[in-house]
Amino acid sequence: AAATTTSAAQTEAQANVDRPGEPGAAKGAAPAGPVNLFEFEELAKRRLSRMAYDYIAQGAADEVTLRWNRASFDNLRLKPRALVDVSQLDTRMKLFGQAHEFPVLLAPTAYHKLVYREGERATARGAGAARATLVVSSFATVAIEDVAKAATSRLWFQLYVQPDRSFTRDLVQRAEAAGCQALVITVDTPIAGTRNREERDRFTLPPGMNVENLKDLLKQKATSAHRGDKDIYSAILDPRLTWEGIDWIRSFAKIPVLLKGIIAPEDAKLAVEHGAAGVIVSNHGARNLDTGPATIDALPRVIEAIEGRIPVLMDGGVRRGTDVVKALALGAKAVLIGRPYLWGLAVGGATGIERVLKILVTEFRAAMALCGVRSISEIDRRVLWEPGK
Repeated sequence: AAATTTSAAQTEAQANVDRPGEPGAAKGAAPAGPVNLFEFEELAKRRLSRMAYDYIAQGAADEVTLRWNRASFDNLRLKPRALVDVSQLDTRMKLFGQAHEFPVLLAPTAYHKLVYREGERATARGAGAARATLVVSSFATVAIEDVAKAATSRLWFQLYVQPDRSFTRDLVQRAEAAGCQALVITVDTPIAGTRNREERDRFTLPPGMNVENLKDLLKQKATSAHRGDKDIYSAILDPRLTWEGIDWIRSFAKIPVLLKGIIAPEDAKLAVEHGAAGVIVSNHGARNLDTGPATIDALPRVIEAIEGRIPVLMDGGVRRGTDVVKALALGAKAVLIGRPYLWGLAVGGATGIERVLKILVTEFRAAMALCGVRSISEIDRRVLWEPGK
């Protein structure tokens, strides 16, 4: 079965995603487009093939950690404050000398052509329209050079270190030449997790769709770039990668190097010792090790281990503006979203991504105002309602 939406469905979705309703509509009629990120997922599910939807939505094994990623945010309570002048709100922040208008980035996600015909080109345009930073995946279905041509806002590049170190170096240098301003090394995936939905659906990339950044390495089309058919290992994930490999990449990379997939405080300390510019607290969208902690639960321990020496970002489970406030209150400098913008891409291409970000940032601003904080610098643990206090 084809794993893409039909052109007609995509055209209709793009026309409707940000349209509040037709002139002359009946009074009280529901708006045409989604009003929160959860509704984007429901609409995307109806438009995608089962294989495409499952590939994106799945977590590892019994998906316990996938549920915890969301539930742990819900279990954190915010403290509303009264009579604070919140007529002016400032969501701007900086990372590595780079100015961001809000603390939300687009996380690296694979295979965008699974959900929209233009793939990562449309993603780059949507990120640009929203003025958000996009982290482009090694497993993109559009080459990094072509994504850069479509981009009007900042790009970072996510790297899976390959067993072929020469190829890895070339890929980093390609990303730098394309204008990427940071390198995000995924460090939590020596192998892929147990993904039952993917196995049940017999996941495969549709004909004509390729992992473009790796096509010179992959001599035959991958059924799944993550795992071989008969073993836990993959030809393009390096299970031998250690801290020595991070040191090696830092020796030639000309842009800041972040490590994505840090959960253990011990690894956070090692990241500082090995010169990482920053870390991203991530459990790979709960797609690798099931029953590992939710990222928002791991975040405070990583923050404590880092001791303010490098920036800490986080992803996993962010669906509301209140979630962004909670992550920043616990010490994150910014959050990344993955699945939500893919749902936006499926529903409306670049327009869908822009709308997803607009909704999330608007919710974030509203949560700031209701918590009585006017700038990013004012968000700390004081906005949390802590039991017993």
